[in-house]
Amino acid sequence: MPVNFWQKLKARGEPILALAPLAGFTDSAFRQICRSYGAQVLYSEMASAAALFYNQKKNNNATLELLKFQPTKEKHYVVQLFGSQPEHFAVAARLISQHIKPAGLDINFGCPVPKIVRQGAGSGLMRNLQKSRAVIQAVIANTNLPVSVKIRAAVKEVDALKFLKNIADLPLAAVMIHGRTLAQGFSGAPDWEIIKEARRYFKGVVLANGGINSLAEAKRVLKFSRADGLGLARGVLGRPWLFKEIIKNQEINLKPKQIFQIALKHAALVQKQKGKPGIIELRKHLVWYLSGQPGASHFREQLVKVKSLGDIKKIFKNI
Repeated sequence: MPVNFWQKLKARGEPILALAPLAGFTDSAFRQICRSYGAQVLYSEMASAAALFYNQKKNNNATLELLKFQPTKEKHYVVQLFGSQPEHFAVAARLISQHIKPAGLDINFGCPVPKIVRQGAGSGLMRNLQKSRAVIQAVIANTNLPVSVKIRAAVKEVDALKFLKNIADLPLAAVMIHGRTLAQGFSGAPDWEIIKEARRYFKGVVLANGGINSLAEAKRVLKFSRADGLGLARGVLGRPWLFKEIIKNQEINLKPKQIFQIALKHAALVQKQKGKPGIIELRKHLVWYLSGQPGASHFREQLVKVKSLGDIKKIFKNI
């Protein structure tokens, strides 16, 4: 039976810092960059349980390819699944456990994207207490890895407390709670009080998530939520050193040249892993690294057109 890494991290007595899952952003290259700044848990991009189910007999399963990672450079890697059918999750859990061998599996109950919610997945699944419980049971029954979930403060009439009470008897290792409701999406003030109250129904590791964009905010959230750690997402786009700031309890003020060096290291990793298509995917990351820099809007127009590492170097040289 694999060791529950969540409990090992909690036993250290320090806040657990996780790179929360972000579709289109948390690929292997970005996970490695965040790891180098102190991220202790690294989530994959959302993977479709349905895609794994319907392509399970194919020799070259595209979803499994997407989920590959480098164990020595991506310690405590967790694969996050989304979907709506327990039988899909059962197959997905088996496939990932056998072929990918991550440190853990996570189930997404928090995605607010309308097309995901309409499928009865993400936040749409959180609202369905009976089916969400069946999905968790299906995953637990088909893996020996620690299983965690990501939820929201509330999805209409189902809040985080009601959701956790419904699954209180299941052996989940961790829960990441986004402090905003489905109606709020990614804006508005998160509810840290409900994360603190989650302790009444959940005994595993509790991570707070949502709107954590600075050291000051991270400290405030840890204080008021009493969570075991934080899940950082948009707050580390273009500033992966936020992990290090939290660990050292000290703000890090980098010069533009230093920031661009991080961006170039990121770009080099992407090119090595994915080639030219990866550089094109990286464009959305590059504009985040440029955030707050003088003349950012002008250079942003150039960065969204880059096709090579050389293009990126040339633009940064001119800033």
